[in-house]
Amino acid sequence: MDYILIAAGLLGLYFGAEWLVGGAVATARRVGISPLIASLLIVGFGTSLPELLVSVRAALTGAPGIALGNVVGSNIANILLIVGLAAIIFPISGWDRSVRRDAAAMLLSAVVLLALVQFSIISHLAGAMLLALLALYLFRTYRAARAADIDEDTVFDTGLPVWKMVALIAAGLALLIAGAEFLIRGATALAAHFGVSDSVIGLTVVAVGTSLPELATAVIAATKRHSDVTIGNVTGSCIFNTLCILGATALIAPLPVPSGFAMLDVPVMLAASVFFAGMLFFAPKFHRATGVVMIAAYAGYIGVLV
Repeated sequence: MDYILIAAGLLGLYFGAEWLVGGAVATARRVGISPLIASLLIVGFGTSLPELLVSVRAALTGAPGIALGNVVGSNIANILLIVGLAAIIFPISGWDRSVRRDAAAMLLSAVVLLALVQFSIISHLAGAMLLALLALYLFRTYRAARAADIDEDTVFDTGLPVWKMVALIAAGLALLIAGAEFLIRGATALAAHFGVSDSVIGLTVVAVGTSLPELATAVIAATKRHSDVTIGNVTGSCIFNTLCILGATALIAPLPVPSGFAMLDVPVMLAASVFFAGMLFFAPKFHRATGVVMIAAYAGYIGVLV
């Protein structure tokens, strides 16, 4: 039953996010919201909703290991597993150099998180600070996009009738809420059954599960020889996970920091972020050999963790 709950939760999170984002973007276009704003806010927050709902639900039900592990584990999986897999399928190259700004923001957010987990709890104040940093990042991204005169009208012009927009949003929200509930119940029960901490479950099963949208995007992009789009997807996801998900969760319910995060998990996340950013700044491409090394590093981390 625990496995069924986890599977049902993952499916609910995946399809719920897909439907909610689709309905929200179509609604934004219908009411005249700029596609740039829709891209920054609706899509950015929408694709992070699985992690957000899982982390908030875990924090409220007394499973801080899952809440924090979901964020840290998702970032590690995004960089080492997803980028590594995409590079193995087809080498990643030709990314827009403007992504360096986002890579710097990703590094900064990782350093801030490393500082926060040195304390026994991530407080309301820390959560508010993370959300303030997110607002600053979004503002700078908006200004940069406006300066570049980006026009994405055709991307968001879905032409859906109003009833379909409402249905997609309602169904997406319902699936997200149900999916988060099922996943937390199944994950905590599975942790108790095998005698492992909820932190391990959060860093592995829950983290990879809530990263399924990014994983699917990376695989599809790589098979179509456009794997460079993975770079922006992963970089943005890591920033939102740390600043938005963790910030909102701590603002709702302060997060006790389980042992191990300060000494192992967050340092591994920071090391992966430094490597990823270094490649973006100084390397011409992610070769298949680089992808193999990244997958091996992820497997080694999971081995040490378990």
